[in-house]
Amino acid sequence: MSAWDKRQRLEAVVRGEPADRVPVALWRHFPGDDQDPQALSAAHAAFQREFDFDFLKVSPASSFCVEDWGVEHYYDGNPEGARRYRRRVVQEPADWYRLEELDVTRGALGRQLECLRSLTAELPDTPLVQTIFNPLAQARYLAGDERLLIHMRTHPQALLAGLETITRTTERFVAEVMGTGAAGIFLAVQSASYRIMSEEEYRRFGRPFDLRVLEACGPRAWFCVLHIHGTDVMFDLLADYPVQAINWHDRETPPALMDALSRTSAALIGGLHQWETMVCGTPADVQREAADAIAQTGGRRLILGTGCVTPVVAPIINIRAVRQVVENPGV
Repeated sequence: MSAWDKRQRLEAVVRGEPADRVPVALWRHFPGDDQDPQALSAAHAAFQREFDFDFLKVSPASSFCVEDWGVEHYYDGNPEGARRYRRRVVQEPADWYRLEELDVTRGALGRQLECLRSLTAELPDTPLVQTIFNPLAQARYLAGDERLLIHMRTHPQALLAGLETITRTTERFVAEVMGTGAAGIFLAVQSASYRIMSEEEYRRFGRPFDLRVLEACGPRAWFCVLHIHGTDVMFDLLADYPVQAINWHDRETPPALMDALSRTSAALIGGLHQWETMVCGTPADVQREAADAIAQTGGRRLILGTGCVTPVVAPIINIRAVRQVVENPGV
């Protein structure tokens, strides 16, 4: 066979078939650049040209999805590159009913579409997946962690009304994303954790809206990723989502990669500690963990990566080692 391209490699791994090598991808935030669509596009393009990953997760600041509802945010030097929130727009339960559907071609959402269009033109041979924070995560950004849970348990109908508005907006945005030529979306789920809520609560306030967002991708989507954030995650509750790959903090919380193979039909993205290895470790540590991940899975249905975003303080030598290890796994 001639040289494999990125899509061929990813599709083979998703099918559970052998590929020429294990695919690999890391992603990071670009604080400051993420406030301008062309700067964010240029930062992503430079990152991809430097490391040539098998797909590029496009990572705007989390605030991009709620800014047009009036949330205020700022960057305080967070080593993951995330922004902080200084003003929430949902204070009282009645505020959920006041949310209006957004024009997804304008404002912060429109700027992100501009970034995507620029990237697909700049990197035509690299599969792009746009980060989409699921509706419950967007509700969390609008209200804050504690208030969200209080409203969930004391005024569920109000929250459900807000989630409906958020979901309809997100569905339209996802349709626009797929029109840019993206391969799919990276659905970031942040509350499917037993530390935060019960399965019954997630079944009511999370799962139905998640599935609607994924359905909005339509037939053009060929590589969608589910990210389950945090520890003590509800992996089995989400394992049947219609995605091609699942990413979670496999080095920090169950299931381990080897156990997850039998619990989902999706490919698995992980194998590397986000902090201990990528920030505090060495290239030798990268090699050791990568070898262990490949051993756990037999190299089957594995995409090497971290459990979450690579911190902006990660040494370049470690990022380079992740890319090099799949070319020379025995080194």
